[in-house]
Amino acid sequence: MSNDSAKQKSVMVESEDLCKFYGDFAAVQNVTFSVPAGQVCAFLGPNGAGKSTTMKMLTGFLSPSQGTAKIGGYDLHSQRMQAAELLGYLPENGPLYTEMTPQSFLRYVGQTRMMSRSELSERMSYVCDQCDLGEVWGKAIGKLSRGYRQRVGMAQALLHDPKVLILDEPTSGLDPNQVHGLRELIVELGKTKTVLLSTHILQEVHAVCSRVILVNEGRLVFDGSTSELGTEGGLMEQKFRELTMATTS
Repeated sequence: MSNDSAKQKSVMVESEDLCKFYGDFAAVQNVTFSVPAGQVCAFLGPNGAGKSTTMKMLTGFLSPSQGTAKIGGYDLHSQRMQAAELLGYLPENGPLYTEMTPQSFLRYVGQTRMMSRSELSERMSYVCDQCDLGEVWGKAIGKLSRGYRQRVGMAQALLHDPKVLILDEPTSGLDPNQVHGLRELIVELGKTKTVLLSTHILQEVHAVCSRVILVNEGRLVFDGSTSELGTEGGLMEQKFRELTMATTS
């Protein structure tokens, strides 16, 4: 295999000139980046910068106006089913069936993915433990706290053991102990999976990410290592402000 072929094979998340227009408004403009296998990458930007829109295009939940999104080399437009097999997605405020319990919801998710009975049983046990859902396993999701609902969403993203995880504000609504536990889980998952996560918490970037992609006003304005953005929280915050306060031309 050539070096170019090996490099292409290692790319697990790819955004090429992605654009999303709503009439004359450009929510995302020509965003291009790729994330290799085994990397935990932060996707940052102020509110309204285009983060969630880009993530939705990278997961196939939203069609781009222009450009291409790929997961594991599969085009989300023409090969969505193949891409979906590789992908676990936790959207911000992800939809859940509130009348179901975490147990019945995850069983339903696994069945829709056509997981075998033995595989589903094994993976349900794994995500129940990893996401600390034992205490609420049989309770209606509609009666759970926001933090527990977030953990149910994380469990569904992990259920089919995907190679790629795209997480939109994964620690939203969690208490400090839960945040610490989830960060440890993301670090562990990053040893074998590709992780792209959106967050507003710069401390979280230092804790779990090796790379930062930053967007502002729908455009990519920074792509580099975490240390390049700042080795300490204060420096990273200052650099973030500098990059996002400037109006793109």
